[in-house]
Amino acid sequence: MARDRVLKLRKLPPSYSTVVMPFVLSILMSCIVSAVSTAIGTGWASGFVATWSYAWGASWLVAFPSLLIVLPIVRRIVAVIVDQPARS
Repeated sequence: MARDRVLKLRKLPPSYSTVVMPFVLSILMSCIVSAVSTAIGTGWASGFVATWSYAWGASWLVAFPSLLIVLPIVRRIVAVIVDQPARS
C-alpha cells in the first residue's frame, strides 16, 4: 500500500509546461552534446567523466535560458512551415 503512494506523484499544473519542457530538454540535449564534444576532444581517456560533467554544467547554464528565449520563436517558425490539423 505504501508503495502505491510513492509512485503517485503530484503533477504540476499545465501552465508550468512552458518552463518544464525547456528545462528537461536542455538537460537531455546538453548532456548528449557535451558528451559527444568531450569524447571527440579528449577521447574516452581517464578523467572523461570529470571533464564531461564540467562541460555539461557549463553547457546547461547556456542551454536552459537559451531555450526559454528561442523556443517561442521556433514554435512560430514551425507554425508557418507545418500545416496545422483542422479542429473539430
